[in-house]
Amino acid sequence: MDVATFFAEHHRALYRYLARFCGDPDLAADAAQEAFVRLIERPPRGGVQRAWLYTVATNVVLDAGRRRARQERLLAAVPDRAPHGDAGPDAHASLEAAERVGTVRRALATLGDRDRQVLLMREEGFSHREIAEAVGTTTGSVGTMIARALDRLAAALPLDAEDA
Repeated sequence: MDVATFFAEHHRALYRYLARFCGDPDLAADAAQEAFVRLIERPPRGGVQRAWLYTVATNVVLDAGRRRARQERLLAAVPDRAPHGDAGPDAHASLEAAERVGTVRRALATLGDRDRQVLLMREEGFSHREIAEAVGTTTGSVGTMIARALDRLAAALPLDAEDA
């Protein structure tokens, strides 16, 4: 297997998937890089497939989320030791620039990890077979999982007063 060719073919889509999955471009870049490092250091038996790569990268993001939650709990337990940062950008300008993206990200964040994973993998053009391999289910149940995840996403999205 030519890792350079595999990287060229899949890195951009993997990064896009991860950025939408976690909402953090830096974490997405790190996770994509880590997935390819693991591919080089410990390639899977039976050859590399796109689903394997996405599963590894998704697990890197989920591990980072668990680590961040643990750090936040530790910092909250001792508030006087918590770091202080600079104030963020103007809230109104940021809201206007990213309102729709933020709405969808918030709706995606309300979904469970598995729902987000199947929706974003579907958006990246994965087949039902590849999604089934990545999430550990049968091919026949993927369509139902996607439909239910779409229903949950739609329910989490606010109704726009202009659309009513």
